[in-house]
Amino acid sequence: VQLQASGGGTVQAGSSLRLSCAASGRTFSTYRMGWFRQAPGKEREFVAAVSWSSSFTYYADSVKGRFTISRDSAKNTVYLQMNNLKPEDTAVYCCAALSGWSSTNPAGAVRYWGQGTQVTVSS
Repeated sequence: VQLQASGGGTVQAGSSLRLSCAASGRTFSTYRMGWFRQAPGKEREFVAAVSWSSSFTYYADSVKGRFTISRDSAKNTVYLQMNNLKPEDTAVYCCAALSGWSSTNPAGAVRYWGQGTQVTVSS
């Protein structure tokens, strides 16, 4: 599976952005899909994930109520709708395909990483 993220940019606090992650490969629908982010000088952190059937979604506490993850299996694409952005959301956002799920270590379940897209939120 190859993953290509897009949709990042520079916005003001309170604005919205929608990130997209296009996946290649016929096995896309069998993977949970997730988003992670890494801010300068900080460790990578989990943002959100969605099950293969879209029945389950998982969010970091810091983005609950503001971010929404979704997937379109017909388009092999996963989205991250980000509303009410804050300066602390500034980071490089990466999408990932997960072969399982661990609430304590989501990154440990990642099978494939995509390249990142920069999101910058100014105050």
